[in-house]
Amino acid sequence: MNIFVDLFFTFSRIGALTFGGGYAMLPILQREVVKNKKWATDEELVDYFAIGQTTPGIIAINTATFIGQKQRGAIGGIVAPLGFVFPSYIIITLISMFMRNFSELPIIQNAFAGIRVSVYILILNAVLNLWKNSVVDKVGILIFALVFTFSVFTSLSPVLFIILAGVIGVAAKLFERRQQQK
Repeated sequence: MNIFVDLFFTFSRIGALTFGGGYAMLPILQREVVKNKKWATDEELVDYFAIGQTTPGIIAINTATFIGQKQRGAIGGIVAPLGFVFPSYIIITLISMFMRNFSELPIIQNAFAGIRVSVYILILNAVLNLWKNSVVDKVGILIFALVFTFSVFTSLSPVLFIILAGVIGVAAKLFERRQQQK
């Protein structure tokens, strides 16, 4: 199958089945991109998510762009995110045509309440998967504890957390290498 068609339809399927944003799509993305297609490793996917968080735009779109670019260069980096947004565009267009008439119905409000709960569980699942692949040593635990504490108790920008985590990670690896050379 043509890789561009495969990229488009794989990300269309992910986009159509994902509710709740970038974090909620991680389990589906991991299954499709890492396990089924083998377009990336778990570590690469975590890296793409991390970079996707620090760059402007939506995490899911950024991640799709990185994976598409890895597979087929600039064109792949365009086709994958287009595939990802295509189902959402169609679904949102259809919903917006009819939503105004039905949004006040209790059944619709209850349906959205149920969807919100399931999205929270998907996000928790994504966090646990990220935890398994990212917090693998004492430095990872330290970085997690610092970022978690500061993000809960301060209003600092997440960009600062990412920069701080990167600096700590680089410093820890440099320190580890120097200790091994002695």
